[in-house]
Amino acid sequence: MIIDCHCHAGKGDGFTGPWDTRAPLEKFLRWSADAGIDRTVLFAAFHSDYAAANREVARIVASRPDRFYGFAFVHTQHGRGRILDIIRTAVKQYGFVGIKVHRHDAPINREVCEAAKRFSLPVLYDVSGEVSVCELLAQEYPEVNFIIPHLGSFSDDWRAQLALIDHLVRHPNIYADTAGVRRFDLLEQAVARAGAKKILFGSDGPWLHPAVELAKIQALQLPPAQEALILGRNFLRLIRQASHPPAPHRPTRQADHP
Repeated sequence: MIIDCHCHAGKGDGFTGPWDTRAPLEKFLRWSADAGIDRTVLFAAFHSDYAAANREVARIVASRPDRFYGFAFVHTQHGRGRILDIIRTAVKQYGFVGIKVHRHDAPINREVCEAAKRFSLPVLYDVSGEVSVCELLAQEYPEVNFIIPHLGSFSDDWRAQLALIDHLVRHPNIYADTAGVRRFDLLEQAVARAGAKKILFGSDGPWLHPAVELAKIQALQLPPAQEALILGRNFLRLIRQASHPPAPHRPTRQADHP
């Protein structure tokens, strides 16, 4: 089974670019199906009210529970004091299996990490190149698994991506996804040094083509067992302990198709 662990969905409420305006899935899902991708992890586009944005993602996930997983997006400043409640709703009502945080909004904090620990959820934290925080995350919250997307930097920061590989090697609970990684030599080095068990396939859809991102993994020419770890088994292992009901609750309002 091939699982894409990184895809945005729904509408943002900003207007600075696609990332906070709209993340339509129609074409992206056709591309994914053509590429042989079985399931996709969805979380919101950038939004000023992630409780509302998570509800929209929940409706999309509930429309195809055999196709989607959901992650709860949180803003550590706007949601301060409410993070646990937001995550509890996402887990208990929506059946979400992870948390998404972006440094562009605000740095990760203990409130997020404590909620992740409480519900045994992985945290996909885009550090935006600030990979040194992985040292604190690993030391303070060894029970929580952290997925650092883009090998540490979507902006193709070679120094940050190289530094993240060291964290992957040294810390059992630090992982990386492959979305948007252009430096193929660093992707090779990450697998060689940290092992396939520390890498997850992601596309950063719907704006990047999933077949292009998948081709990078296939180009590594790994043994089938190692490739299978990256393409889905690592993700399934990380969400195995997530505390959620057997079937997600379908929000009452009809979903707008993305």
